[in-house]
Amino acid sequence: PRAGGGGERSPGCGCWAGPGTMRRAAAGGLGAALHAVRRDVGRLAPATLRRNNLLRKINGLAGIGTSSATNLRDSYQAALCTDLTKPLEIQQLPTVALKSTEVRVDLHCCSVNFADILICRGLYQQRPRLPFTPGMEFTGSVTEVGTNVTKVCKGDRVIGVCPMGAMAEQCIIDHTMLWPIDETIPYEVATVLPVSYGTSILALQHRAKTQPGETVLVTAAAGAAGLAAVDVASHVLNAKVIAAAGTDEKCELAVQKGAVAAINYTTQSVKEEVKKFTGNKGVDVVFDAVGGDIFKEAFNSLAWEGRIVVVGFAGGNIPSIPANQLLIKNVSAMGVYWGRYQDLNYPIFSKSIMSAIQYYKEGRIRPHVGAVFKLQQVNEAFLHVLQRKSIGKVIISMK
Repeated sequence: PRAGGGGERSPGCGCWAGPGTMRRAAAGGLGAALHAVRRDVGRLAPATLRRNNLLRKINGLAGIGTSSATNLRDSYQAALCTDLTKPLEIQQLPTVALKSTEVRVDLHCCSVNFADILICRGLYQQRPRLPFTPGMEFTGSVTEVGTNVTKVCKGDRVIGVCPMGAMAEQCIIDHTMLWPIDETIPYEVATVLPVSYGTSILALQHRAKTQPGETVLVTAAAGAAGLAAVDVASHVLNAKVIAAAGTDEKCELAVQKGAVAAINYTTQSVKEEVKKFTGNKGVDVVFDAVGGDIFKEAFNSLAWEGRIVVVGFAGGNIPSIPANQLLIKNVSAMGVYWGRYQDLNYPIFSKSIMSAIQYYKEGRIRPHVGAVFKLQQVNEAFLHVLQRKSIGKVIISMK
């Protein structure tokens, strides 16, 4: 996608982190980096908001939700990361001509993923050149198609997945990375499907091969991926879900979404509570997005021939796996990097998205939108995620 900046993707972050933070990140690893970023967020949030308001005025955006770009054929507005230590800027960018297999999409919504924050801090696998427009999944309507495009037509409502560029009013993308949706799926809801539900479907169905009646433990169960995993495991795979989250409120939400039990891992032991819920048997599958000590407790909660799927390290610490325990309990540890399937196994990648769309149309899943921000509030949206206020998916609306 070529929506903004240098044509490569990586998320920008709405908080300020100074050079000292970045040096400590390099020295102390992922956990130290995230701790430093969150500390700076709490200390400098007011300054960030003031700067964001200033940026609105500079770009003629004093009124939240106003936009002139949609009235101009030769330009559009986008969130642009120009410096990894500063807030995103809203800038007017020129439109470019389509290549033969490309599609221009008028964006309605995009999502905020934790990976966006990691990339903008230099803590992710991808490190794009500055400047760039962040955002990896979106929904919108097709406004123009290249001469060799066959998958979509002008006027189609679509879901899109891109390496970068979704936090903008328009995006140019190869037609193979678009999936049509009908009028029954609201744009905001559809934006939740690709990354969160695609990851959950690949992790639980394709990798762990979860069977009906098995017990699944989901950590970070109130996050976007966690709630999707609870939803898929409970309502698609007919498994029994134990949700683990950091507050009672988040635990209650996970139960509302289909979990049969919940563990607040700030006040309870995951391992001991799992023993109680399973009669000392353990769980068959773990979906872990936290890492650190929570991963260790979850790993030790596996039943005979259990499987643990690693999907992220939201806690900041990357754990080690004791190989002797794999042997003793005949358990399996595996990872899911959903985005890599796009390059290495596109049919599986595409199927995960099409399955999510189909499950929604059948009424089997209920995606959860936790908060909605305008494009001009993109910095506040990133702060919302960094301060761990988000429950479910955070959406940015272009309309």
